Amino acid sequence: MIIHNINREHPEYVARKGMWKKYRDLYAGGERLRDSAGEYLVRRHKEPGEVYFERLSRVFYENYIGSIVDWYAATLMRREPVLLFEGGDTGAKEFYNLLAEDCDLKGTSLSEFFRQRVVQALVCGASYIAVDFPRAWGPATTRAEEDASGRSRAYLVDYWPDEVINWNYDQTGGMDWVVIRTSCLQQSKVTDARWEIETRWIYYDRETFQLYRKAGEGKPVELIDEGQHGLASLHRVPIFQLQVSEGLWLTNKAALLQLEHFNKSNALSWALTMSLFATPVIYSDREWNQIVGESYYIQLGPQDRFGWTEPEGKVYQIAADNLVRLKDEIYRVCYLMNHSGSASAGDLRQSGTSKQRDFSITQEVLRAYGDTVKDVMKQVLRVVAMARQDGISVDVSGLDHFDIGDFGNELDDAKKLLDLGIGSATLKKQVFKQLAFKYLSDARQEVKNQVAEEIDLHDYGV
Repeated sequence: MIIHNINREHPEYVARKGMWKKYRDLYAGGERLRDSAGEYLVRRHKEPGEVYFERLSRVFYENYIGSIVDWYAATLMRREPVLLFEGGDTGAKEFYNLLAEDCDLKGTSLSEFFRQRVVQALVCGASYIAVDFPRAWGPATTRAEEDASGRSRAYLVDYWPDEVINWNYDQTGGMDWVVIRTSCLQQSKVTDARWEIETRWIYYDRETFQLYRKAGEGKPVELIDEGQHGLASLHRVPIFQLQVSEGLWLTNKAALLQLEHFNKSNALSWALTMSLFATPVIYSDREWNQIVGESYYIQLGPQDRFGWTEPEGKVYQIAADNLVRLKDEIYRVCYLMNHSGSASAGDLRQSGTSKQRDFSITQEVLRAYGDTVKDVMKQVLRVVAMARQDGISVDVSGLDHFDIGDFGNELDDAKKLLDLGIGSATLKKQVFKQLAFKYLSDARQEVKNQVAEEIDLHDYGV
C-alpha cells in the first residue's frame, strides 16, 4: 500500500458515509441530534433566518428508532449464546473461558461484545470485527513459551462501517485487502500540551499489516509499524463482517419516517407555542411606532383584513393525528406493531389472533438476527482456534428463544423427545447440554465447560 493512497475512499463508502452519519444521529438522538439539527429540520420557503434559528434552538426529538434498536439487541442477547468446545485440549478451553469473559482486553464479555455489534448492524447495516494478537518480537520455540509471552492471547476489535474506508474482493468474493481509518482527540506531548486530532490507518491484506499515523493538521502521514498479522498462516484478512439484509436493516427502513415525524412534531410544537403569544393588531391609518406585546405587532388599515388559510377542518388536529400514524408506521416497518402503545381505533379493533401473529413475526425476525450472530461468532472462534492450533472443535447455539417462560416448554419438548426411546446416547447428551446451558446462560464459561464434560463422561446406556 503506497502511503499517499492510504486515505483513498471506496466509491461505495463515499456514497454511504453521509447516510451513516444521519442514521447514527437518528439512533443517538439527544444532544448529538440537536447539534446537527440544521441538517434535518427543514427550513420553510422564505422563512426568515432569525425565525429558523429560533426554531433550531427549541428543537426536540422523539427517538423511536433508538428504542426499537436497543429493544431488539437486548431481547436477542437476553440469554447468552451457548459456546460448545469439544476436545481434550485443556489449555485451549481455559483460554476460551478467558475469552468469553474478556474478549477485547477491556473486560467486555463475548456476549456483550456481540450485542454491541448487533446495535451497529441494525443502525448502519453492518459491523466489522478484527481478530488480533499481541505484537511480539522474536520466535517462540514452544507453545508454552508462546502462551507465557502472551502472544497467543487472541482478542477482538470492533469497527463501525464508516471507519472501513476502502477494500477489495477477489474473484471468489473473499476479502483481498482492507483499509480502516480511525480518529481520536489526543493531547500532544510537547510543552504546550495542545489537543489535536490523531488519525490512524490500518492496512490488512492476507498476510501483512501496515499501520500509519498522522498527528494534527499539517503533519505528514508516517508509517509506524508493519509486519505479519495473526492470521497470516491461514492466508486470510483478519476482518469479519456482521451484516443484516436490507429487509432487516431497521434504521434504513424507518429513517425517513422518523425524519418526517421529527419535522412535523417540531412544526406542530412551534405553532402551538406561537399561538400562546398573541400578536397585537393595530387598526389605524396614521403612523404607529410604539412597541406593544412581545416586541412586535401588525398594523392594518381600518378596512384591511388579515387571516390564515388551512385545509377544511382543524389543522392542529390533523397534524396530531398524522403524528400518531407516523409513529405507528415506524413500529410497523420494524415488525413491532404491538409495541407502538397507540390507543387508536385501529389498534383497539385488532383481534387477539392478529396480535399473536404480529408477535410471532417479531420472534421470527429475532431468530433471523440470532442466526446471523451465531454464524459470525462461529467464524471468529473457529478462525481463532485454527490460528492458535487448538485441539478442539467450536460450535455456537442458542439465540432462538426470547421469552423466559419458554424454558418450561423446552423441558416438555425435550421430555417428549426422549420418551420416544430413540436409541442414541449422543442424542441424550446433546439434549441435556442444550437444556443445561440455557438454564445456566449467565454462568461462567468454565462452569458450562465443566458441565459439558461431566455430561460427556456419563454413560447413557440405550
